[in-house]
Amino acid sequence: MGASAVRGHALRGELESGDLHVLIDFSGGTLVGAIDGLGHGEEAALASRAAAAVCREHAGEPLTQLVQRCHTALRKTRGAVISLASFREADSTLSWLGVGNVEGVLFRADTAAKPMQEDLVCRPGIVGYQIPALRERVLPVSFGDVLVFATDGIDGRFVAVASPTRSEPGDLADEILRAYGKESDDALVVAACYSGAAR
Repeated sequence: MGASAVRGHALRGELESGDLHVLIDFSGGTLVGAIDGLGHGEEAALASRAAAAVCREHAGEPLTQLVQRCHTALRKTRGAVISLASFREADSTLSWLGVGNVEGVLFRADTAAKPMQEDLVCRPGIVGYQIPALRERVLPVSFGDVLVFATDGIDGRFVAVASPTRSEPGDLADEILRAYGKESDDALVVAACYSGAAR
């Protein structure tokens, strides 16, 4: 995995955000994700932290299994929406899966690639309350491809104007949060650049 960056803010007046990221190395890969606990404040943050703890403990597992574990762990919380991606170095692939409305976009570094960006198709549901049949999608990834996750505190129009392959992840995340972050909600952006298998 290459460079990565996380930017976000809590809803004005709240002490903590209900939006939380995961960025976890495991043997042979890296798990990247964004978790949005329902609502705001402490109860939302508790749900997000419970999901993140499961991700840390089981980062290398298939995503369908990982989300099912989160679903079980969040049953006594208000629940969360979650998008996860697992980069695998051995075959240069990304598996991803989303439940709820955390947007995911993979921007291709190769300007000749068709399509130039891949969008995560999230299934409706709430992890901890009701989830759909889970199925992850597997994509090939190449050096310089950039993954971005954004919670619903980020205006979805960011996908049409971002130039991730010409920006460092930190600059990209700063730009997205500054230009598209909503003051009316918790907001989170996770940007991660794929650099291939570790040398």
